[in-house]
Formats: sequence, structure tokens, C-alpha cells
Amino acid sequence: MEKFIIPIIVLVILIVFFTLVPVGLWITAVFSGVKIKMANLVAMRFRRISPSLIVNALIKSTKAGLDIKIDDLESHYLSGGDINQVVDALIAAGRANIDLTFKQAAAMNLAGRNVFEAVQVSVTPKVIKTPVIAAVAMNGIEIKAIAKVTVRANIDRLVGGAGEETIIARVGEGIVTTVGSSKTHTEVLENPDKISSTVLEKGLDSGTAYEILSIDIADVDIGRNVGAKLQMEQADADKNIAQAKAEERRAQAIATEQENRAKLVEAEREIPEAIAKALKDGNIGVLDYYNMKNLISDTQMRESIAKMDD
Repeated sequence: MEKFIIPIIVLVILIVFFTLVPVGLWITAVFSGVKIKMANLVAMRFRRISPSLIVNALIKSTKAGLDIKIDDLESHYLSGGDINQVVDALIAAGRANIDLTFKQAAAMNLAGRNVFEAVQVSVTPKVIKTPVIAAVAMNGIEIKAIAKVTVRANIDRLVGGAGEETIIARVGEGIVTTVGSSKTHTEVLENPDKISSTVLEKGLDSGTAYEILSIDIADVDIGRNVGAKLQMEQADADKNIAQAKAEERRAQAIATEQENRAKLVEAEREIPEAIAKALKDGNIGVLDYYNMKNLISDTQMRESIAKMDD
């Protein structure tokens, strides 16, 4: 049994050694021209850093002629950065003769920028297409426009500079202002370049991470007749107000009529008392009273006959 203990111990030691010490990775680094100590690779294990990630980034940067320190890569990795994106950005910047340091690239990456894409955009301009932007000319006709904004990334302003959303918002504001200051919609349709020139003069890329190269109006369409719609809505509102006032006057007339009828009924109720008092005081005679009754009866009969004829 004792003769198996020593081989087992040796095997365990070898397994632990090759687990902690990435010998194969160290050999790959040495043959790739990367000077790195094996102790550094072991220390990365204890710092919970992937040695292969660091070594592969070093190999890539060394082959590209970049001088990047291991400590810088480890620090950026521990800060939550993407070291491959930073290295790729530095390689692309070197190929395009763009002055970009590791510190700048790391700061951009930690700020949430895709620094590799930013380097590409600084070399090859990018086209940002705005959504449909609606604006109304002075004659009340709505204009719908789509603009294509050609931008180039400004490396110096990537950290702290506004993004694409700000560019789109500012261009939209410029289109609305330009169309709104046009007397008629035909001015915009006949000369859409007026929008581009006016918007470009406003310096919309100030404080952003991009430099605007051009603004092209890709599409212009006629929308609603907002002025006519507003006039119709105003006419409907005026009509509703007039109807409300007429209804108010009608209700007031009905109330007045009912009030007058109530007064008439009340007055008619006092007639018998007035006649009795007049007879008593001798102001009218009995004959006068009967003549008045006959006149009333005759009037009621004529009214009945007239209703039957109708």
C-alpha cells in the first residue's frame, strides 16, 4: 500500500501545479514575443483574473506593435472594462494614424462607449437616419420630413459628449423651426435644401461626441391641413357656444311664459271676488253682470265651434 502513496502524492502535486500554473499559455506567450513571467500568470489566478484573456490581448497588441503594460490590462479588467475592445480600438487607431492612448481608450470604454466602433466611425463616417419629423408651415399645412445625418466620431469628446439621441433631437428641432418659419409649405417642397443649410448653421454637434459632416433631407411629404382643421374645430366650438346661448334664451322665455300664466291664473281667481264686491258696492248692476256672463258664454261657444272646424 505504501508503494502507491508516493506516486499519488506526486500526481496530486502535478495536478495542482498545472492547474495553478498555465504552462501551455506561458509557452504560447513566449513564442509570440510576449515577455511575461510565470509567477505573474499564477498571481492572476489568485486575483481572479483570466490569464488567457490577458495573454491573448498582449499577444494581439505585441503583434500590432503596441506597447501595453500587463498592469494596465489587469487594472482595466478589474474595473469591469472590456480589454479586447480597447486593444482592438488601439490597433485600429494605429492603422488609421489616430492619436489614441490606452488611458483614453480605457476611459471611453468605462464610460460605456464602444471605443472600437468610435474609432471606425472616426475613419469611416456613419449615417444616422432620423424618424419622421412633422412640422407645420405658416399656412397651416403639415410637412413630414426624414433626414440623414452623416457624422464622424470625435475621439476627444467621446467621454462626456452626448450621443446619437441628442443629434437626432437637435436635427428634429432644426427641421421644425425651419418649416415653421416658412410662409407656405410649397417653399419647403420646392427647396428642401433650405432645411439642410439652416440646420447646419445652428452648430448642432456642439457638446456631442460627433462632428456633423452633412444633413440630407431624404424624404418630404405633405401631411394634414392643420390650419383648416383648427378653423373647423373653432367653428364647431363657436356653433356649440351659440346653441348653448340660444337654449339658454329659450329656457328663459319658457320660464317667463310660465310665470305670466301663473300670474294670469292668480288674477282670474280674484275676478269672482271683485265682481261680488262691485255688486255689493253698487258699482255694477245685476243686468250688467248677466250681460257679461252671456258674453263670456258666447265667446266660449265660438271658440268651441272654431276648434271643431279645425
